[in-house]
Amino acid sequence: MGGFAEYEQYDGVGLATLIRNGEIKAVDVCEEAIRRAEALNPNINAIITPLYEYARKASEALPVNGSFSGVPFLLKDAHHALKGATLSYGSALLKQNVADIDAEIVRRFKHCGLVILGKTNTPEFKFAYVTEPKAFGITRNPWNLKFTPGGSSGGSAAAVAARIVPLASGTDEGGSIRVPASCCGLFGLKPSRGLNPVGPDFDLEWDGMSTSHVITRSVRDSAAILDAVSGYEAGAPFWSPPHHKPFIEEVNLDPGPLSIGFHTRSAFGREVHSECKDAVIQTCTLLNELGHQVEEIIPDYKEEEIALDFFLVFLGNFTAHIEKLISVYGRHAVKHKVELQNYTLYKIGSNLKAVDFINAKRKWRVYGYIMGQILQKYDLILTPTLGEPPIPVASAGPSKSDQRLMKLVSSGAGKLITANKKMILSSIEENIQKTFKLQMPFTLIANITGQPAMSVPLYWTENGLPCGVQFLGRIGDEATLLRMAGQLEKVKPWSDKKPQGL
Repeated sequence: MGGFAEYEQYDGVGLATLIRNGEIKAVDVCEEAIRRAEALNPNINAIITPLYEYARKASEALPVNGSFSGVPFLLKDAHHALKGATLSYGSALLKQNVADIDAEIVRRFKHCGLVILGKTNTPEFKFAYVTEPKAFGITRNPWNLKFTPGGSSGGSAAAVAARIVPLASGTDEGGSIRVPASCCGLFGLKPSRGLNPVGPDFDLEWDGMSTSHVITRSVRDSAAILDAVSGYEAGAPFWSPPHHKPFIEEVNLDPGPLSIGFHTRSAFGREVHSECKDAVIQTCTLLNELGHQVEEIIPDYKEEEIALDFFLVFLGNFTAHIEKLISVYGRHAVKHKVELQNYTLYKIGSNLKAVDFINAKRKWRVYGYIMGQILQKYDLILTPTLGEPPIPVASAGPSKSDQRLMKLVSSGAGKLITANKKMILSSIEENIQKTFKLQMPFTLIANITGQPAMSVPLYWTENGLPCGVQFLGRIGDEATLLRMAGQLEKVKPWSDKKPQGL
């Protein structure tokens, strides 16, 4: 492609080291990233808001001692507000919404020297495991353009997998960092609740579901970003205790022999895809070879119940968010610009009662206790990240009959449907089936309990698509996860694998 041809061989830490040592100029690294974005993005549609002139100026005025000074970076176009740039949340309603401040995590990204090239695609309001918003179009997987990169941080993952940038930001409310990391052959860590900042708009952290971090090719980039951005945020409703040593140091430490419980059990009457099971079984074999003790477990909860109690709390928060948008833009604009399935969810959520929300939230504490009991016996839990490999693009949308029903629910006549408690619960369960059945809710539990979890790219399917495995750890114990990930990266490296033919 010309320019800095060795660019894609380096992760973020590696590029920062080259720049710091004077081996290459930050402006040249920035230009190489822009060249790649202009060449590759038309095929994958990962970047929806280019900020190339902003990046050029930033690369000329970097912080003196930033740990990532000069490293090209992309922001997910949700939560991660950049002053003066649009913040759309993947919605036509917010296409002209310009942020008037930096989100706290963005301020910290900038402080450590990351050079922001643009904003990345996300499904509307982040609620999908694919990235196909009507407002911005389909994002495609660099490994095979016929397949999804996952969601909701799909634009960020696609850009990293395509080697446009070495790392990009993501949010994770129900797996939105881990899912696209799995689909794109990348490392994706969801930190413990309260470790990274999520404000200043704390409405959007949704009862602690939401966390923010990055999607990376290397484990050390993820660890180094934690060192750069983690820590208490003024006004935050949650807080995670400080770590004992830099996270970057944990990556190279031997985790020692660990006890690991695993499961690949089915949910919603559907078996986990055989290749997702194979990914876990092969990982178990590798873990045994490394001296770890691996044992199959049966958690004392049902995935279907996890999904329902997650969804009820989500609906309460989502409905409040839509009401806030109605107060700003008006009901007519919201109804006609918000995607039909999301407006339908709002109408359903509007008829839930506070007791439904509270009962679901109380169950969250039960799930936290169950996971705590498991993690008293085991150091880590291993599962598939997803119930099946990446699915074809445009295959997850509502059918014509679904659309007709959603239009009915969203209309005036829909009041009769949404006023009936049984019909409301039936609609919720149907939405859960459509949203989670294909992918299975392996990722949801960590968002409910607040514990850290990561997707590690150890397996590729027979047709060449990535298929990650998920590890879950104790709250506040990112160190064990990073040590494990570092060990796996050494013995079964993945960074040399890259999409071909883009």
